[in-house]
Amino acid sequence: MPRTPRTTDPELARKLSRRNMLGVAAGATAAALLGGATTASAAGTAPVPGTAPAAGRGRPVLPPGRLGIQLYSLRDKVSTLGFARVFEELRRFGYDEVEYAGYSQGSAGPLTLAQLRRLTRDHGLRAIGSHVGYYSDDPGAYTFAQNLTKVLDDAQALGLKHIGTASGPWRYGATVDGWKRCAEEFNHYGAEARKRGMKFYQHNHAEEFSFATDRPDVRLYDVLLAETDPGLVYLEMDIYWAYAGRFRFGRRPDGTPAPFDPLAYVLEQPDRYPLFHVKDGERDDTARDGYRMVDVGDGDIDYQRFISAVGRTHGGRRDHHWQAEHDNPAESLTFARKAASHLRSLREKDC
Repeated sequence: MPRTPRTTDPELARKLSRRNMLGVAAGATAAALLGGATTASAAGTAPVPGTAPAAGRGRPVLPPGRLGIQLYSLRDKVSTLGFARVFEELRRFGYDEVEYAGYSQGSAGPLTLAQLRRLTRDHGLRAIGSHVGYYSDDPGAYTFAQNLTKVLDDAQALGLKHIGTASGPWRYGATVDGWKRCAEEFNHYGAEARKRGMKFYQHNHAEEFSFATDRPDVRLYDVLLAETDPGLVYLEMDIYWAYAGRFRFGRRPDGTPAPFDPLAYVLEQPDRYPLFHVKDGERDDTARDGYRMVDVGDGDIDYQRFISAVGRTHGGRRDHHWQAEHDNPAESLTFARKAASHLRSLREKDC
């Protein structure tokens, strides 16, 4: 599949090529999996607002046991009702997994990690991961940089298989060397997590797809991919923010086209993406991000295509986890119910 080169930097291009080769056997080729639908998408063409993908008549696109939710979407209910009440509702809606966004429950009272682990399990849910801050100026902060051992101790106590951060690699600025320094730290966190049987991961927002301030031909996300060890650092693609990044950063600062397809990133190295955030957006070219966030199923992001393509990779229906999310839902439990119903309704077109 011909694509615009991501970078003109020879060293970065060589590292990206090597990383991509590691995923070729697992992901086959992006062209084969994406098919003709990729052509417009890779060129940066937006889906037509208000159009919905065909439902299909084959098997569910969502693998069994892989429907999850990021609990940040339900932070208001966790704070007021407590984990147990929220977990009851999630299980009733058909969820299999949860991703924590903190381990406390506000007015519902104190909770130990052992109690939280038991509550999760007793409600038929699996805890798949958790978000923790990357760094802070406060030496006592609960972050990877300041308190790595404590962060990993807690994740291990909860029985997590993944522990990650939703913080971008901005600690040392937006230069190539600054992101290389962050990549070194991420490799360290990944190595320490692996010793405990866990995977360290980073969750993106739109800005990770912007360009280095000192090298405007270099996309920062490509630096992260090239400089982190694929056996130590994994990615949780927030699909909504990746599409927002495509809208905002589809051209270099000098106006040169630099299109990319978020799905192509995954298909080139599917083993690096065990986790996904599934949030939806209604296309709006007047908005900063090109989308306005809506409940899953109410927007224009083609999740049938996206999840189906990932599912066709080697181990794709076994090794990936899909977490519904909305940053600020109008009513969080209604969002959770609608998202579960929509994602479970999606079917393969040809099966």
